[in-house]
Amino acid sequence: MSKKVLVLAGDAVEVLEVYYPYYRLLEEGYEAIIASPTKKTLHTVVHDFVEGWETYTEKLGHRLPSHIAFADVDPSEYDGLIIPGGRAPEYIRSDVNVPRIIAHFLEADKPVGAICHAAQVFASLPNYGYFKGRTMTAYTACRPDIERLGATYGPDTLHVDGKLVTGHAWPDLPGFMREFLKLVK
Repeated sequence: MSKKVLVLAGDAVEVLEVYYPYYRLLEEGYEAIIASPTKKTLHTVVHDFVEGWETYTEKLGHRLPSHIAFADVDPSEYDGLIIPGGRAPEYIRSDVNVPRIIAHFLEADKPVGAICHAAQVFASLPNYGYFKGRTMTAYTACRPDIERLGATYGPDTLHVDGKLVTGHAWPDLPGFMREFLKLVK
């Protein structure tokens, strides 16, 4: 039986941060399941870094069907969790099912990958103890979110702390997926 990895997404998920992990998981022979607040076709966005800008730009990306609604996710069926960034994390964290899903992976010590703005979803957890004494990274604007969790913001664009893999942004996807896949295997 192949391993299953859950990908938490929603509208405005960053296109590379959802497609790249999704296809890498499929390429490795894993079953990759995209979950969203409701089962629907998601609208992705393209974030890019432009010289002279103090932040990133955003354009519409590709459409991507999700496979399951958050309410229907049984996290015990999955071997790992990936949370892509973009703007999706800022609103999916308010879904009542997200804390239940994420807590399962952290409590069961299963691999969790969070890239870019994904760290924002951890704010939905009622207990930040999962992050005490840990080091994480994320897009620079999310540094306060990581520190609020009780974690240390790491200086590198990719960091592995136990079974938690965190990355700065889409340019870090090759290393991010390499490290995540090592943990799932």
